[in-house]
Amino acid sequence: MQVKTILNRIQKHRGFVYGTVQLEEQINGLALTVDIAPHRRNRPRCAGCGQAGPVYDRLAPRRFEFVPLWGLRVFFLYVMRRVDCATCGVTVERVPWADGKHQLTTTYMWFLAGWAKRLSWQEVARVFRTSWDQVFRSVAMAVAWGRDHVDLGGIRAIGLDEIHWQHGANFLTLVYQIDPARKRLLWIGQHRRAKTLLRFFRWFGKERTAALTFICSDMWKPYLNVVAKKAGHALHILDRFHIAKHLSDAIDEVRRAEVRSLRQRGRQPLLTKARWVLLKRRENQTRAQRARLRELLQHNLRAVRAMLLREWFDDFWHYRSIDWAGAFLDEWCVQVMRSRLEPMKKVARMLRRHRPLLMNWFRARGEISAGIVEGFNNKAKLTTRKAYGFRSYRCLEIALYHTLGQLPEPEATHRFC
Repeated sequence: MQVKTILNRIQKHRGFVYGTVQLEEQINGLALTVDIAPHRRNRPRCAGCGQAGPVYDRLAPRRFEFVPLWGLRVFFLYVMRRVDCATCGVTVERVPWADGKHQLTTTYMWFLAGWAKRLSWQEVARVFRTSWDQVFRSVAMAVAWGRDHVDLGGIRAIGLDEIHWQHGANFLTLVYQIDPARKRLLWIGQHRRAKTLLRFFRWFGKERTAALTFICSDMWKPYLNVVAKKAGHALHILDRFHIAKHLSDAIDEVRRAEVRSLRQRGRQPLLTKARWVLLKRRENQTRAQRARLRELLQHNLRAVRAMLLREWFDDFWHYRSIDWAGAFLDEWCVQVMRSRLEPMKKVARMLRRHRPLLMNWFRARGEISAGIVEGFNNKAKLTTRKAYGFRSYRCLEIALYHTLGQLPEPEATHRFC
């Protein structure tokens, strides 16, 4: 079977025919060069308006890189024509295998974009003997096409969160779809301000916002204010993970303060290297950590009391009745306020302020999983680590949409990856 036969089966272009196939010796090794010629009845189309017109003149042959074959680089060689367009004037013709002045064929760009989901961009460039810039342009093309054709229908539940990137107070606001049937990244915004989330709701539209049933977020005040203003009809749920994080931070703050106090009084350093003994759940502790915890429980330590209050609070999530869960929360907050543990009292005051939103967790039980948001955040951080960080927001935005957005791709006669 000839190479031309294979190309005609997997990548046929109407109005153009494949010609001679040559094996050339290049600096990077052997390469296949495939001549392309227009059909004798083919009239060139204007790159601006797409209308067919007469040939004005011909330019020098131009190379377009195609998907590698048997480890060989493949190039299409075509003599570009200029069109005498009645509307746009003299322009270079539009060809079906490439867009604009790109040196890569559209098929090859989709091929590189597909591999960029599996490997880092630098690794894709090294494996296929191209440049990082070409891989980036391919991914940017795939993201632009996917965002233009994304389906936003049927979204009932979204999750809001932020992640830190670069140095300083640089944050990204991420909005996910967390419906049981579909989970993906919907939108990215720079910073974590109220204006940032307002931009999302303007992009999302009033009709889609009105169809939302559940919204999951942390207790960041700008998020709470914007959600109450724009989607107050939806059931707003506080993320359980962030509440557990506040409790763990309070325990660690109590532990650090008590370690300093014991050192100043010359007491035995009981809490040295005990951070994870106190923060880990008992079911996740090692045998040595459980033995250390039994030893700490024999002493009246403030950090141990804070840990026991955290373990007591875990019972809150197991209630089935909203009324009984509310009664438990009220009693827990009363006991914490009497504990004289200021970091824990701070958490109790915060939970009291957000009591109605906490109760929404029970109303939505079994319908959505708030932990999905944190899982997506971990994947987003992994994407940035895999690239050893991104220096510009645009690169990071494109990478996250490409990896987590589940963007659509155009129909093709053959899938190369």
